[in-house]
Amino acid sequence: MKTRRSLQEKLFISDCEGPISKNDNAYELTEHFVPDGDYFFALVSKYDDVQADIVKRPRYKAGDTLRLILPFLKAYGAANEKIRKFSAEHILLVPGARDTLRFVGNLMPSFIVSTSYEQYIHALCSVVDFPRGNVYCTRLDIDRYRVGKEEIERLRQIREEIAAMPMIEIPEGAVSLNDFSVRDQKTIRRLDEILWKEIAETESGRMLEEVNPVGGFEKAHAVNDIVEKIGSNLSNAMYVGDSITDVEPFRLVREKEGLTVSFNGNQYAVREAEVAVLSSNTIVTSILADAFGRFGKTHVLKLVEEWSHSALKRHGVDPALEKQIIELYPKALPQVEMITSNNKERLMKESSAFRKTVRGEAIGRLG
Repeated sequence: MKTRRSLQEKLFISDCEGPISKNDNAYELTEHFVPDGDYFFALVSKYDDVQADIVKRPRYKAGDTLRLILPFLKAYGAANEKIRKFSAEHILLVPGARDTLRFVGNLMPSFIVSTSYEQYIHALCSVVDFPRGNVYCTRLDIDRYRVGKEEIERLRQIREEIAAMPMIEIPEGAVSLNDFSVRDQKTIRRLDEILWKEIAETESGRMLEEVNPVGGFEKAHAVNDIVEKIGSNLSNAMYVGDSITDVEPFRLVREKEGLTVSFNGNQYAVREAEVAVLSSNTIVTSILADAFGRFGKTHVLKLVEEWSHSALKRHGVDPALEKQIIELYPKALPQVEMITSNNKERLMKESSAFRKTVRGEAIGRLG
């Protein structure tokens, strides 16, 4: 990837699903392979949120849904090539994503750090012409696990039990399981038994131990690795994310005074980022990256504070980007705001609602 020598100390790091694509590949795979897969995945994803954000289970991290669903994908016939083929055929980019990645890649070293399976990410890299060497994602070789007929039958029975469970509702402000309804506490404890006792002792349970999704602290490790490879520091990093899997890298970059941007983020992302973007097109990401790469974080924050058509010219936005965004949004620009203690609750609700209009109701409500 070409970089301008004077800008090499700055770097751009983005999550994939949300800021670049509309997909939730793991959800879509589960919906495709597993009966009642949409509800099944949503329930397991809620359980994931509880484990990562409230229970804080040891060695557990946001995004581990991607290992929890694997025994069930295996039980219903998922294989490496099937996952690759399905993923490649269902990539859905956020409008402007290909142009944004190309533009930012010419401005400064650019990386994708994603919880998604490598089959999906590699297919996406081919579509957008992004270098695989600049990607961190979840490695998966599901074919190496040999699951017998009896175990497959048992996994299918468990799938039926889970699909019949009531959806977990996370109470606002919850800090422990005691804050949950008796019904939901029962569901969570039963899932604990299924996942960490019953399945853990089977051949398919090896996947729960051996597959390591790149979410939470693993994303933060990836960011540190990128900064070290580039020979820069975290204050020169711009990180774009949208979900609970981005909480740890958001905290890491923000604490070291880098720039953190929630792009159509849910409540977890808005809670941790400095700038909230609500946009149906990634042109906003291009503009913020341009300002960050050429002028630095302070300049970006001033641009965001004055966000308007006139501010684009006043703050020296690349003329081609200025022309493009005015053509796309001649009357009112997409919503871009600094996140403060005064507006955080409002932005959490507005951004969570807006992401559903971009990615669809089912995917938009996932953690």
